Amino acid sequence: MAACATALARSLLAALLAPALVALLASPAWGRGGRDHGDWDVDRRLPPLPPREDGPRVARFVTHVSDWGSLATISTIEEVRGRPFADIVSISDGPPGEGTGEPYMYLSPLQQAVNDLQENPEATLTMSLAQTVYCRNHGFDPQSPLCVHIMMSGTVIKVNETEEGYARSSLFVRHPEMKHWPSSHKWFFAKLKISNIWVLDYFGGPKVVTPEEYFNVTLQDKETGPLFNKQGLPPSPEGTAAFV
Repeated sequence: MAACATALARSLLAALLAPALVALLASPAWGRGGRDHGDWDVDRRLPPLPPREDGPRVARFVTHVSDWGSLATISTIEEVRGRPFADIVSISDGPPGEGTGEPYMYLSPLQQAVNDLQENPEATLTMSLAQTVYCRNHGFDPQSPLCVHIMMSGTVIKVNETEEGYARSSLFVRHPEMKHWPSSHKWFFAKLKISNIWVLDYFGGPKVVTPEEYFNVTLQDKETGPLFNKQGLPPSPEGTAAFV
């Protein structure tokens, strides 16, 4: 009798949990943008890499398809005070296909990096195509220059009221979980005010790109039009457009 009751209870529990499990398997991950919100981990959604000899275009490409980066600050932790200290930050330079090149961040005073920045706002942000399908598809190790990463140095600043709305929409469309982070953590929007850029995309050392060259790049192709449509997809199945 007890065995029958146990079996019945298990069957009832399975019936109750099944819809929730199906929803979890069928829905995009809550923590990332998921489908149509900048998830570049699908082959057809990742545009082709611009020509490697064009450092500014490669830099804008990497920034635009990056969901996160490594932010290095000068530590205020007593044990390592004055030494480099790196942490992961979620970033976005704009909605898919509409990036400005500005790497926006959503930060809290409770983060160690913010404590460091309050004492010294200088920082370096590194982003890599290792976070996309690009390097896996080509068999490139994340450390290989062929995997493509960029390094930006500058000053982390809070965005002003005029820019805050764009920073909010840019981050929340790619990182919807941010909308639910506790307000008690006093989150604020910030960006890296870029002063120097290095692009490592081939052997022989990094290319130096000026901020002026970087921001002069657009997300349009002179002949074929936009690189992305509003869903973040390449404009054609072949995805032959490139940054200009």
